[in-house]
Amino acid sequence: MAELIGIDLGTTYSCVACLNGDRPEIIPNLEGNNTTPSVVSFTASGERLVGLPALRQAVTNPQNTVYSVKRLIGKKFNSPEMELIRQKLPYKILEAANGDILIEAGGRLYTPQEISSYLIGYLKGCAEAFLGTEIKQAVITVPAYFNDHQRQATKDAAAICGLEVIRIINEPTAASLAYGLDSRKNGLLAVYDLGGGTFDITILEINDGVFHVLSTSGDTFLGGDDFDNCLINFLLEEFWRENQVDLAQDKFALQRLKEAAEKAKRELSFTTETEINLPFITSTDHGSLHIKKKISRSYLERLTGNLVDKTLAISQQALAEAKIEPARIDEVILVGGQTRMPLVKQKVTEFFGRTPAARINPDEIVAMGAAIQAKMINGSLYNLVLLLDVTPFSLGLETENGGFEKIIEKNTTIPARKTMSFTTVENNQRRVKIHVLQGESLRAEGNKSLATFDLVGIDPAPAGVPQIDVTFEIDADGLLKVTARDINTGCEQKVVVKPAAGLLPEQLQEIIDRRKKEVTGTDDKQGLL
Repeated sequence: MAELIGIDLGTTYSCVACLNGDRPEIIPNLEGNNTTPSVVSFTASGERLVGLPALRQAVTNPQNTVYSVKRLIGKKFNSPEMELIRQKLPYKILEAANGDILIEAGGRLYTPQEISSYLIGYLKGCAEAFLGTEIKQAVITVPAYFNDHQRQATKDAAAICGLEVIRIINEPTAASLAYGLDSRKNGLLAVYDLGGGTFDITILEINDGVFHVLSTSGDTFLGGDDFDNCLINFLLEEFWRENQVDLAQDKFALQRLKEAAEKAKRELSFTTETEINLPFITSTDHGSLHIKKKISRSYLERLTGNLVDKTLAISQQALAEAKIEPARIDEVILVGGQTRMPLVKQKVTEFFGRTPAARINPDEIVAMGAAIQAKMINGSLYNLVLLLDVTPFSLGLETENGGFEKIIEKNTTIPARKTMSFTTVENNQRRVKIHVLQGESLRAEGNKSLATFDLVGIDPAPAGVPQIDVTFEIDADGLLKVTARDINTGCEQKVVVKPAAGLLPEQLQEIIDRRKKEVTGTDDKQGLL
């Protein structure tokens, strides 16, 4: 049977795993490390670097070094989150014709899917070298709060590098699989997942090998990067106060600040004080300027405490939706590198009233769970584990006067299928516009638009007479399909919902063809996989 792998495609670090017998095993990268920086860099000579070699380019080549791409994938250029993140990134982000995001690097424009495909391709290559066989299929994890567009964009990224995604699985759910298989305990679990770019909280129950997700909540723009930015903003403000120089306008200085802030944050997880020392950070007519600041753990906690509090508010929401009090949780699992921060551990312990489990590396547990899911799909663990996940958002249609009618409620177990009947609002109406939305607002404008299509060929009739059944189907990846049927004529029209954003099939194929040319060396922008 062909080898299957599990990939945790992270904001700051990524990881790949396989199953050795019935135990998950992390696959080291080409440098021998268990995790790979989620960074892609393009050098002046046209070489493409991935992982640690790319990360080393970040300060000297910031405009062509792409990181945190997970925060961009499946997003619109003009979304509120993008307005904030564009100010912090040293590489250029542009708007595509359809409103999506394009990244300018290495003298060319790339979609976030393409950049992500370089990361996935690298991990695929590491697995092939480790296992000694070609890898064609994988399970890839995404934040539980990723929407339909972001999930599809992740699958497209894998397709570009020749990898079929047999399942998209939520990161907290993957972590619970790895933990549950390791502990063999029954009970209620809370998976608190604070990674580099996103936060998720999932409440689930394990009962004799059945993993039943009860609720999930999160924020796709709340993670370690935001903790770094709190410290960066403090340093920028202090430098301006002392020197009246705005370092935010200097991409090289800003990248040095980012690296120093991340390093200081990590050190303060193990010590109570550290020093940020950046000589010759910039120069003016009066000479060179430097940064030398001592930062205490307590001060970092004051800067970032509101972010931790925000995760706890989201956790409270998830518990309320599961109808469970914090005291009923039997085990808390921490996932993601940011959970190493002492303040995070302290606040989570206080919130749930118990010390979180610490048996499995929080940077590796998600990839391990993805590998377990891969074996579940091919039948190797069929008698051992059953996974019942949920959809993180409500799904429905826009109704008359801009309302929103939910058809599938948030936290519904997936796969799911539900039908609801609608009718016309005008006499002799021959066409009905169906606007598919995702979200919790009672108003259509407050939710995310997934797709719009028209059901045509309705027989003329007074308003309110035709009956149109609209069926929503969510697959195990959390992706949505919608069909519509006119009951009066007995004629069914099936419409697959295609994202209003993202890559069209022909665009995806064009990128795949270009990648093949790069690999064979027939493209003038050839680089390293």
